[in-house]
Amino acid sequence: MRILVVEDDDVLRGVMLRSLTDAGHRVDAAASVAEAHHFWSVQPFDAVLLDLNLPQGGPPGGALASATASAMASGLTVLRAARARGDRTPVLVLTARDRTEERIAGLDAGADDYLGKPFDLAEVEARLRALARRTLGADDRAAVGALVLDRRARRFTLHGAPAELPAREFEVLWELMTPPGRVVSKRTLSDKLSDFDEALGDNALEAFISRLRKKLQGSGAGIRTLRGLGYMVEPEAGGPGAP
Repeated sequence: MRILVVEDDDVLRGVMLRSLTDAGHRVDAAASVAEAHHFWSVQPFDAVLLDLNLPQGGPPGGALASATASAMASGLTVLRAARARGDRTPVLVLTARDRTEERIAGLDAGADDYLGKPFDLAEVEARLRALARRTLGADDRAAVGALVLDRRARRFTLHGAPAELPAREFEVLWELMTPPGRVVSKRTLSDKLSDFDEALGDNALEAFISRLRKKLQGSGAGIRTLRGLGYMVEPEAGGPGAP
C-alpha cells in the first residue's frame, strides 16, 4: 500500500516510517497541516495515518492557513478538507487524546478508525489491513492459478513456495491482486510507485510488467493488457483456475 503518515513528533514519525517501509509499504511523511494538505492533494494514497495535534506549517495566508489561525492546528482540518473534495481514502487517526468527545469529533469528520497513543506498531498494521479489506471488499487471501496472495502475512506464493520479488515488482503485483480481476490503470500504478521527486514513466512501468510476466510463467496466472484501460491479473487459458 501507499501510505501517508502525518505526525509532528520526529522520533515517532521516523519509527512508523521505518516500520511500514520494512513491511513493504511505500510511505510518505508529513509533519504539519500544510505539508499534509499538500501531499494528500497531489498524490493518491491507499491509507492515511493522521495525528490530530499538528503545527500549522507552511507560508502564512491561504484558505487552509485562514482556517487554522493558531500555531498548533488540528489534523481534523486536513481530514475535513479531503472529505470536502470527495476523497474517500481510509484514515486511521493516531492521537494521545482519549476523551470521548474528541473520538466522536474525529469520526464525524470522516475518520474510519481511531487509535490512541501509545500504540503497538503491530496493531497499526492490523488496522491498516482491516481498512484495506473494508475498502476493497477483499478477503485475506486471493488466488489466481497457483499464485496466492496472503494479505495478512503480506506475501505471495507460487505453487506453495514464497515468491521472491523486488519491492517495486511486489507492489505492482499487490495492486493487481487487490482484488484479482480488477482493471488497474497505468496512471494508478505509476502514482503508487513514483516518488514525489521522480515520476515513473510508461517505459519503466512496462519493464516492471514484462519482468512480472516472466516470473509468473507456469503459474496459471497472467497479466493481461487492456489497451487504453490498464492491466489485470487473470487465469491463463489451460492453467489451474482457468474457466
